[in-house]
Amino acid sequence: MEKRGGGHWGERTKLVHAGRDPSEQFGFVNTPIYRGSTVLYPSYDALVSKDSRYTYATKGTPTTEALEKAWTDISGAAGTALAPSGLSAIALAMMSVVKAGDHVLVTDSVYRPTREFCAEHLTRFGIETTYYDPLIGAGIADLIRDNTSVVWTEAPGSQTMEMQDIPAIAEAAHARGAVVAMDNTWATPLFFPPHAMGVDLAIEAGTKYLSGGSDLLMGLVSASERCWKQLRRTYELYSSCPGPEDVFLCLRGIRTMKLRLHEHEKQALEMARWLEARPEVARVMHPALESDPGHTIWKRDFKGASGLFSIELKPASKQAVAAMLDGLELFGMGFSWGGFESLVTPFNCASYRTVTEFAPAGPCLRFHVGLEDLDDLKADLDAGFTRLRATI
Repeated sequence: MEKRGGGHWGERTKLVHAGRDPSEQFGFVNTPIYRGSTVLYPSYDALVSKDSRYTYATKGTPTTEALEKAWTDISGAAGTALAPSGLSAIALAMMSVVKAGDHVLVTDSVYRPTREFCAEHLTRFGIETTYYDPLIGAGIADLIRDNTSVVWTEAPGSQTMEMQDIPAIAEAAHARGAVVAMDNTWATPLFFPPHAMGVDLAIEAGTKYLSGGSDLLMGLVSASERCWKQLRRTYELYSSCPGPEDVFLCLRGIRTMKLRLHEHEKQALEMARWLEARPEVARVMHPALESDPGHTIWKRDFKGASGLFSIELKPASKQAVAAMLDGLELFGMGFSWGGFESLVTPFNCASYRTVTEFAPAGPCLRFHVGLEDLDDLKADLDAGFTRLRATI
């Protein structure tokens, strides 16, 4: 997004102005919600030639186009396709670049539903999936075959927060002609510019930080020039379109996303340091912590950290963990994140990691630190730890 006189706007300015043009909306600041399916043409010739900016709602509306343009600009991409959820965006990205008989490489720390999609859907097309150690870096070259079409990455890893060397993986994959895809939901393009780092397809669950309010479902896939045409064509063939109200809410959320992300970052990092000092905690999994094994890569490649991280508790019974969590007043228990509210969920990856071993000494918890007063959140967890100790 360039200034009229040349040069580029800063990120906050981009977020406020990207994808909207009040002059096209009678001066109103926001692009309105366009609901509908049918588009009328002014003449027979226009209909036959489809000579119209919009042809049918599945191909785009002013509302969806506004979000696509905004995200393309923010991501530094050639184009963006929308989807009705984060998992739908994962499926769209994958199906745009694979064909029958292909081989795909997927990080072992991938979002679990992505693993299920590979196991239950890609196999139907004779597409083989090989999982790899997320810490492999340039060593991914040894796993790439002649029919490897995609190297799938996610940084940090789902739940266990491993950091991947994305530039090294991208260089090795591109040398063999493979596409690099990345689930970039944790950092967003504001904290990790995927396409500048060699990623061809960047997937975002807009459900999280674009929304900021836990009130919508949205997926986005931004593409490099190499993958844009086939992504757009796959999107049109599937016609898996998000609802206009959710698109509008994402557009509204974008305007304040950087401010919210920085606050989540600050709150979560302070909370992570506080938890690191707790006697009940064995380790904290947060790449922005100096003690984290992935900190060096995070510091080199990332501009910030979001509000999501995990901890490993010292040995405790299931009943003790339940006592801790059930009594929390401010941390809700739910399988999402990115909203204004704080969340916590227990997890155990041992049953579905296939290349790396997950063998914690105690139970693990994933936290999303929201926008509440941090002293109140600490007090809530402190009381929870008291219940944990009393029940062990």
